Amino acid sequence: MSTVGTVATVPVQVDIGALLDPTMLLAALAGGAFGAALGALPAFIFTGFMVVYGQTAEYLNPDSAAITGAIAFGPVFSPAISFAGGAAAAAYAADRGYMDFGFDYHEAKNIAAALGTRPDVLAVGAVFGVFGYWVQTLSAQLALPWDGIALGVTLSALVHRVAFGYDIVGKARGDGVFDMSPFAREEMRVLSEPATQSDTERESATDGGAATAKQRLAVEPWLPHQYEWSGVAAIGLVAGTLGAFIWASTGMPFLAFGISAASLVFLNCGVEKIPVTHHITIMGSAGAWAFVGGAPPETVGALVIVVGAVFGLISALVGEAFQRVFYAHADTHWDPPAAAIVITSFLIAVLHIVGVLAGSAYMPTLGL
Repeated sequence: MSTVGTVATVPVQVDIGALLDPTMLLAALAGGAFGAALGALPAFIFTGFMVVYGQTAEYLNPDSAAITGAIAFGPVFSPAISFAGGAAAAAYAADRGYMDFGFDYHEAKNIAAALGTRPDVLAVGAVFGVFGYWVQTLSAQLALPWDGIALGVTLSALVHRVAFGYDIVGKARGDGVFDMSPFAREEMRVLSEPATQSDTERESATDGGAATAKQRLAVEPWLPHQYEWSGVAAIGLVAGTLGAFIWASTGMPFLAFGISAASLVFLNCGVEKIPVTHHITIMGSAGAWAFVGGAPPETVGALVIVVGAVFGLISALVGEAFQRVFYAHADTHWDPPAAAIVITSFLIAVLHIVGVLAGSAYMPTLGL
C-alpha cells in the first residue's frame, strides 16, 4: 500500500495571535523546561517514539495525523522546543558550574545528561522553548523553504552560545577547522580552557600544574565513531536508501525519521558506535517524495530509492561539514543533524522552485 500526499500552497502572512496564543506559549514553556529536566537527547528520543506512534496511527487511520503534528512536532516534543531547550539549559548549567558528570568533552555538550529540577535551569529551558516555538511557527506562517523545526534547533544553539558567552566557532587546533587529526592523535588541552584561549594563556594556566590539571580533547568531533568522510558517506547512502524505501512503502514521510530518532535510546544508554541517522533518513524520504511529486512512487521504480539515497548522502556530508566548523572546536552543542536538515531541505525546495524536482515534499516554497 502506498499513499502519496501533496503540499498545499500556504498564504504568506504573520499571525501574531498564533505567536502569542497563551495556551501554546504555556505549552512551549513547559516543553522547553521538560527538555531541560530530562536532558536534550532523552527528550529527542521521546520525539522519535511519538513520531513512530503518530505515523503508524496515521497510516492505519488518516484522522490520527494530529498525533504527529500536535504532539511529536508540537510544544511537547518538537525538537525546536524540547531538544533546543535542553541544549540551551546544558550550556547555562555548565557555565554556572552545575554539571560535573566526568564527560569527555566540555560539559555544555553533554546533552545526554538529565539536568533535574533546578528552577533556574528549567527557566532557561522554558525561555528557549518559547524561542523555538516562535521560530518554528514563523517559518511555517511565512512559508519559508526549509524545515522550520530544524531551523529552530539551529538558531537556538547560535543564540545560547551568544547569550551565555561562548565562542561561536572556537579555535581550530589542527590545520584548519576541517582537520580532525588532533582527535585521532588524542591531543589534549586543559579542561577549563575556553575554546578561544591563546597559546600563551594555555601555558600560563598549566604552569606548575600540568601534571594534575584536568584535561579535555583538543578537538571534539560530534561523534567519535562517525566523523571519517568514508564512513559518513557510507551511512548516508544506507540510511538514505532506507528513508526512501520506508516513505515509498507507506507514504509516511516522517516514519523513518522517527525510527532513527528512537534508535538513539541505545546511544543514550552507552552502547558504542550507534550511528546517528535521523537527518539522513528524513532527507531520504523527502528527496524521494519530492522526486515523484504527487505521482505514485511505483511509476519510477527503483529510481525513487536511488534519489532518496543521494539526498541522504548529501545530508550526511553536510552534517559532517557543519560539525567540523561549528561543533568540534567549540564548547556547546550546536546540532549538526538539525543544520544538515535545514540546508538539505532548502536544497530540495529550491530544486522544486526551479523545476528540477516535481515537488518539494513537506517544505513550503514561499507560497509559490
